[in-house]
Amino acid sequence: MAMVPKRIATTIMNALKGGVVPRVGLPYIAVGREIEIKALLHDIDIIEDGGASFRFIVGKYGSGKSFLLQTMRSYVMDKNFVVVDADLSPERRLVGTKGQGIATYKELMKNMSTKTRPDGGALPLILEKWISGIQTNVVTESKITAEDSGFNGLVETKIYEVMNELEGMVHGFDFAKMISMYYKAYTQGDDETKAKVLRWFRGEYATKTEAKRDLGVNIIIKDDDWYEYIKIFALFLVRAGYGGMLILIDELVNIYKVPNAITRQYNYEKILMMYNDTLQGKAKHIGIIMGGTPQCIEDTRRGVFSYEALKSRLAEGRFATEDTRDMLAPIIRLAPLSHEEMYILIEKLADIHAGLFSYESTIEEEDMINFIKIEYSRIGASSNITPREIIRDFIELLNIIYQNPEKKISDIMQMETFEFAKTELNEEELLKEYEEFEI
Repeated sequence: MAMVPKRIATTIMNALKGGVVPRVGLPYIAVGREIEIKALLHDIDIIEDGGASFRFIVGKYGSGKSFLLQTMRSYVMDKNFVVVDADLSPERRLVGTKGQGIATYKELMKNMSTKTRPDGGALPLILEKWISGIQTNVVTESKITAEDSGFNGLVETKIYEVMNELEGMVHGFDFAKMISMYYKAYTQGDDETKAKVLRWFRGEYATKTEAKRDLGVNIIIKDDDWYEYIKIFALFLVRAGYGGMLILIDELVNIYKVPNAITRQYNYEKILMMYNDTLQGKAKHIGIIMGGTPQCIEDTRRGVFSYEALKSRLAEGRFATEDTRDMLAPIIRLAPLSHEEMYILIEKLADIHAGLFSYESTIEEEDMINFIKIEYSRIGASSNITPREIIRDFIELLNIIYQNPEKKISDIMQMETFEFAKTELNEEELLKEYEEFEI
């Protein structure tokens, strides 16, 4: 195994011990999920060709949904895609009466990432790459230099060609106007106007009055139309030299937990619109992946399947089984990692931990096999235990061994005081924690 840089190793260990997915270093710990990744990468090829896709990744808490989403994030950035991602929450939904929709849009924009800017905040870089690319094309095609008198005119002509293409879309005229304003501010070295345009693109103007005062435009990105701007962005990104846009939305369970049935239905209606857009060709160069638990999808009382139009589109046919899964279907259900895959994963973690703290690992193959046997022999483990819990237990074990080198690993695992991670609350219990969030 390749040596993991300490900065990345620290992030991996801290994130996994805290029960969350690290945003860096995933290739070092990736195990299994080859079938799912292959299916999703097929979608990426379609998006690159001008198509669109929509998938649900479904698995229980800690099963690896978020890990798969972040793995795809890394893969597609390497393929020159722009990725935007957001976790839904009580404050962030697809639609809401208190600005929860625009809050999700803001989070997506904040997390806009590229291969050269993987940690988010890539919008200024993307805009300037687009301008630079047009300038380069003018030089190449027209055989003139930036100092020649006709250079700026030719660049503006190229920019207006892109603007005209965007103007045919819903809200495309306003988007094009702001792009043009950014270009002029860029050429004039007007950083203040550039910053204001970026604020507009990020959905940070709360009122039209404020936008009119700062930018002279009487429109802002709102809770009910933010997705239309996402579609324009996807097309613009391709014109800026990128392969397309991938949208990752996790924690769909936060819509399931909304107590108000009408609010839930509005959110499911938004999902239906996005789903239909991708299938009917109304969206181009865009992929959407949403992560959720089985109950938040399948519960016909308050889940996605409570919205009949979605249920009829997403429900599985008669032929798919656990052994013969349809990986082209809109819902990808995560099968549990096998014991062998879990062994490979904890072996990788042991190597990373030893490298991070610069010690010679004393944990042996037999110790790791026994660890997995103990984990899976716990009451209810066959149906309830998840990779998240096993990983947390194993990192705790590694920490104890490192700090107590005189102790034997086998003895620590057999100690009654060594508490294995508790299984997660089921969704009914978690739902009770959210009942106070009434709309």
